[in-house]
Amino acid sequence: MPAQGAREGLLASLQNLSITLMAMLQTRVELLGNEVEVEKLRIMRMLLLAQALMFTATIAALLLVALLTLWLWELRLGVLGVFTVGFAVCAVLAYRALMQMARRDDSPFAASLGELREDLQRLREASGHARTSD
Repeated sequence: MPAQGAREGLLASLQNLSITLMAMLQTRVELLGNEVEVEKLRIMRMLLLAQALMFTATIAALLLVALLTLWLWELRLGVLGVFTVGFAVCAVLAYRALMQMARRDDSPFAASLGELREDLQRLREASGHARTSD
């Protein structure tokens, strides 16, 4: 009889362990899904803002150059030269700003990876196989 009780206790422990592991996995997958959604929305927003910026800036620039060229007809070559240099500078600044926005200090899915590392460490400690370095 004691062997059967020990077997049932072991089976219940294994069942509880598997339920706990599945719950942990579900939580981590949900966190990963949330992070993927946030990244997708951030990238879409960046692309839409970049597109709107390019379209409106191009229209405004063309209209301004046309206006000043017609207004200062005698100085048309100087006006066109100044605006060419100005637009080149603006393009460089926009490129730098976009690259700065695209670079991030933290890696995508950092929260999920951190939680998985903590879970692995806890499982190692619970099983008596704790390691000091990964």
